[in-house]
Amino acid sequence: MRGEICVGFGSLLSFVAVLLMIFVHVGQINTSNVPRNIFMAKVNVSAYGDAVHFAIIDPVYNLYTDNASAPLEQAAGLRQLYKFGLYSHCAYVNDTAGRCGNETIGEQYKPYDALLTDMPANWSIFSQSFIPDTTTFPNSSFLGHNSKAAYWMLLLGMLCGAAAFITGVAKHNMTFLVSTLFAIAGSLLLLIGASIWTVIIQRSAAINDLVVHTANENQTMPLGIVVSVGPGLFLTWAAFACLVVSVVPYMIRYDICFVRAYIK
Repeated sequence: MRGEICVGFGSLLSFVAVLLMIFVHVGQINTSNVPRNIFMAKVNVSAYGDAVHFAIIDPVYNLYTDNASAPLEQAAGLRQLYKFGLYSHCAYVNDTAGRCGNETIGEQYKPYDALLTDMPANWSIFSQSFIPDTTTFPNSSFLGHNSKAAYWMLLLGMLCGAAAFITGVAKHNMTFLVSTLFAIAGSLLLLIGASIWTVIIQRSAAINDLVVHTANENQTMPLGIVVSVGPGLFLTWAAFACLVVSVVPYMIRYDICFVRAYIK
């Protein structure tokens, strides 16, 4: 395999990795078509009201809002869907109509807090006792801290991937070594970030299996809060795979240059 082919293949893979991570970073920054469909995790609470009604028998009023423009975290009413990205989370009354919160560098994944702050005060107080703390879902400290750490890993991994692409283009022995090192570092950082997100989503998704009981506890039904993985996490793992594979051609190209220099 010629050195130029190695460089081209390695550069292509590192470029694809960076491009994928750019898509991950734009997820949920607004509700337009592309960002709306990219998220790390989704929380569907459309059936939560039914579970509350099932448990307390009484009608459930004013828990949700149908106003897609209503502000978030202002007790304006619960939405049907919540999607969480790296810089913000958005809430939707249906698949397309919604509103995003303020953008923050390294938005912390705190689904429990997002739900409570949208509920009217009476339902927020009720839900704090109704939603059990036997799962990780209500543990906003754990989820928030780890998602913040994962953000920096993913950001640094993307920057290393970009550096690997840039340095790999230059035809010099030292730049080939540098591009290899950047690709390795970026791969490790993306691996850590993707692994953290995978763990916190899986642990918060334990709430999917919880059920509520009627007053006499003869019947049960799901709690109505469902956590699922978003496309953003799959894109992150794909970026990691591309960057890992790019290490091989970068390393081969460096070895070729090293051998040629040694022979001379």
